[in-house]
Formats: sequence, structure tokens, C-alpha cells
Amino acid sequence: MAMKDLLKADDIKKAMDAFAVADSFDHKRFFEMVGLKAMSADNVKKVFQALDVDASGFIEEEELKFVLKGFATDGRDLTDRETTAFLTAADKDGDGKIGIDEFEALVHE
Repeated sequence: MAMKDLLKADDIKKAMDAFAVADSFDHKRFFEMVGLKAMSADNVKKVFQALDVDASGFIEEEELKFVLKGFATDGRDLTDRETTAFLTAADKDGDGKIGIDEFEALVHE
């Protein structure tokens, strides 16, 4: 399922523009801007599945670096600092990757 089928294109564009500069990414603000925070847990999990490029059931650090491209093909890569901060915020069990329940919890915290 494409991200545009889950979220409004205008919301995605506004969020992408807001975080276009390196080291400006704030996952909480981003989730709110794209409309994720207001979505049901089931719909957030559909977004997770769209971001889980290799369908492993996890978003690993390497996938996380490209998370903005999952929302828009012209999205920038996250910097190493942004990637680490995002992973640290979401990875509650310390396994070095984000599971579907961890992602949903992060979106709704």
C-alpha cells in the first residue's frame, strides 16, 4: 500500500518541507504533521508495513535512514545523528531495530 493511500498528500508535503534541512528532523512533530498521530493503531501499523521495505517485521537502522523516502520519493536521507535519535526513541527492547508495536507506541506517545 502506498503512503498516499494512507495519508493526505498535502500533509506529507508540508511535513517534508518542514524537515528539509539536515538535522532538523523531529519524529514527534513529523508524526503530527503528516497525520499519523491522529490515526488508529491499525492504520499506523499499515504505515509501518509501508516503511518496512524488506518486509522483515522490523525497521532496521539502515531502513530508518531512508524513512522520509518512504513518505515521499524526493524525501532526504536522515543524518546519522537523526537516525540514531529516532532509533533510540523507538527501540524500547534494545534489539537495535524498531518493531511494529514499538513504532505504534512511538507515534502515539
